[in-house]
Parts: sequence; structure tokens; C-alpha cells
Amino acid sequence: MQRAIHSESSGAWPAENAAASVTLTYDDRHRRRMRLTTDGGEAILLDLEKATLLRDGDGLRLEDDSWVRVAAAPEDVVDVYGATARETVRLAWHLGNRHLPVQILDDGGIRFRYDHVIEAMVQGLGGTTKRHQAPFTPEGGAYEGGGHHHHHDHDHAHD
Repeated sequence: MQRAIHSESSGAWPAENAAASVTLTYDDRHRRRMRLTTDGGEAILLDLEKATLLRDGDGLRLEDDSWVRVAAAPEDVVDVYGATARETVRLAWHLGNRHLPVQILDDGGIRFRYDHVIEAMVQGLGGTTKRHQAPFTPEGGAYEGGGHHHHHDHDHAHD
């Protein structure tokens, strides 16, 4: 079984040379080590140095220097919109206050994985919701460096 030993962000690897692709949910795109099955049915072992958030279009380099393209699988999600930008920000605050992973959409909406209680809460707060199947790639944490995890050692002095 081939091992995927390195990942690169979309645009930083030779995507035109991808030998295969692997379609994964968000939970399966945030791993260090696990058995994967390519879309063509080949088993590979994800064996990265540290847990990494893989995004749609990222590449996995195998031991033989071939590449596998990562695709984000459609999931059961809800897109949320407020009547105004201010209302959308207010909805984002309520979702964040519940520590839910959310994705900020290019059109100004907010996406979360379907949860009937959260969907009802957002509707009760005046939000318009649309439940459907789509890839889910939530915002990374403030210290994650924008997608792929970057760990930095910091010494902090606290007075």
C-alpha cells in the first residue's frame, strides 16, 4: 500500500499530474494518519508528520513521488443569510457563541453542518436558511495559519 507522506496547498503542487483523487468529508480531511481509498478504489495510507486540514484541491504526495488530488465531499449543510449585512454578522455571533465550526461563503452567507436545533435557532433569530448537499470547509482557528496547520513555538511573558 502506498503512503501519502506530504501535503501541499492547492496551486502549490502539479495538479495536472495527479495520478488519482480522493473525496473526503471535512472530518476525514483533518487527519494525520488513516487508511484512505481513492476514487478509483486503490488503498493508500495517509501518513503525515502532523495532523493537517486538507482542503479541496490540495495534493498528497505519495512515496513514489506521484500525487493524489484531495476533493471535498458534499455533506448535509445549511447556508444562512440575514436580511442585511448587520443581521448576518449577528447570526455569525450567535453561531460562534455556540462554538460551532462555520464556513464563510463568498456571497456573504454562513455555512454549518446540518443540525435541526441550530437551524431552528437561526430561523428564530430571523435568518433565512437553505439546507442542501455541498462541501464543508469551516474557518480554521485563529492560530492555524489560514488552512494548513502551522505550529509555532512562542514564549509569552505575562506581567
